[in-house]
Amino acid sequence: MSGVDKSVRVRFAPSPTGYLHIGSARTALFNVLFARANNGTFILRIEDTDRNRYVEESMEDIKESLSWLGLMWDEGPGVGGDVGPYIQSERLDIYKEHADRLVETGHAYYCFCTPDRLDELRKAQAAAGEPTGYDRRCRDLPEEEVRRLLDEGVPSVIRFKMPLEGATIVEDVLRGKIRFENRLLDDFVLMKSDGYPTYQLASVVDDHLMKISHVIRGDEWINSSPKHVLLYKAFGWEAPVMAHLPVILSQSGGKLSKRHGATQLREFREKGYLPEALVNFLALLGWTSPDGEEVLDFDQMVSSFSLERVGTSPAVFSYDKLDWLNGVHIRRLDPDEFSDRCIPFLQRDGLVSNPATSEEVAYVRKVAPLLQERVKLLSDISDMSGYFFTDEITHDPSLLVPRKMSKEETASVLRKSLEVLEGLDDFSESALETMLRSLVDSLGLGTRQVFMPIRVAVTGSTATPGLFETLHVIGKERVLERIRKAIQVLQEQ
Repeated sequence: MSGVDKSVRVRFAPSPTGYLHIGSARTALFNVLFARANNGTFILRIEDTDRNRYVEESMEDIKESLSWLGLMWDEGPGVGGDVGPYIQSERLDIYKEHADRLVETGHAYYCFCTPDRLDELRKAQAAAGEPTGYDRRCRDLPEEEVRRLLDEGVPSVIRFKMPLEGATIVEDVLRGKIRFENRLLDDFVLMKSDGYPTYQLASVVDDHLMKISHVIRGDEWINSSPKHVLLYKAFGWEAPVMAHLPVILSQSGGKLSKRHGATQLREFREKGYLPEALVNFLALLGWTSPDGEEVLDFDQMVSSFSLERVGTSPAVFSYDKLDWLNGVHIRRLDPDEFSDRCIPFLQRDGLVSNPATSEEVAYVRKVAPLLQERVKLLSDISDMSGYFFTDEITHDPSLLVPRKMSKEETASVLRKSLEVLEGLDDFSESALETMLRSLVDSLGLGTRQVFMPIRVAVTGSTATPGLFETLHVIGKERVLERIRKAIQVLQEQ
């Protein structure tokens, strides 16, 4: 593919205007995969020039979220590099210098139109059914007039002088040539009156100075791309290879939004998705592996990633598929690793202390693997395992009594079970199985008629891991006490 023969340097350049969106995480991932697949460099750059929308805690969220996903940057905040600073608000002098250069070379001009005038202009254009945009009133102001207004301190911005004729062609590595008629493009702002650059200027200047070889970003930036191409030409620079990723849609076909479910990366983390499952899922939003395999680890993605396999059709965000992938990756974990990842969720729900003691960690490592096949989200673990950690079991008689059995018969089964369990010195899984199956035979009942009352008495639930493993982990004294309470509940009915 064109451009891959050069030294690959890519960047993820989020604006800290809120918590990291799942779509932005997909963009970061594709940049990382492309860099790693081509022995390149991945740069994190914070584009914080929109001060009206700046959210202070957003920058830390971006860095923490990328770190959690395992998408570590080679250059950027906290890491450094030869072409920093990597936070745009620390580069204002650089942008001013380059904006001034464009004015000096005749590619840009000062505009003194007030916000009120621009607002009225837009309203008039809209009322007349015309496209809204700047009318270029200040484009050809005499130089002496410009100097006078600047000397008087009249607020101004710097605008780019768009060509009034012809077309600008954007070469997109995924979409081919995209043509934009210059007469339809606005004289966009480069430097705002507050001294901050717009995205258009800052991103182009930074991409050039940071030697970015490929700009891989969402397709919402396609309409900005001709402005960037023209800026590169005005500066006399070579433009990087551009690739605009396909839009991510909800399953209903519209824009992915909160009403469909989680959209911020931190929400997926809090819900108990594994980072490797989320990365696997995001990679499939617009890219396909060469062999069509869907369950992939990071190294597999890197070894097979290329821009040729990125499509342009909208990618559909399926929460069902994400849940399925998360379950698959959970089952792939080593049991101890799965247990350790469950601990923060057990701590959050008050079932394990924070920090966890060594005894608690050891106990979780007995409990969690029993549920590993059933868990789809790590946050499921507390509801599914609560009876292992607390003795506050609710005994529902309607669950305790199997079909075609009476309360009295069930209480009798539990008393017989209690009797044999009390006499059992070896509370291992194998000993419990031998004893309880013998009890079934001696009572002349079905397995369910004996095992279900015991299961519900000990756990309060009809759906649990294997009975013998469950009894073994909970322990003899706790098991006996719970059966006694269940018998008492039935007697009181």
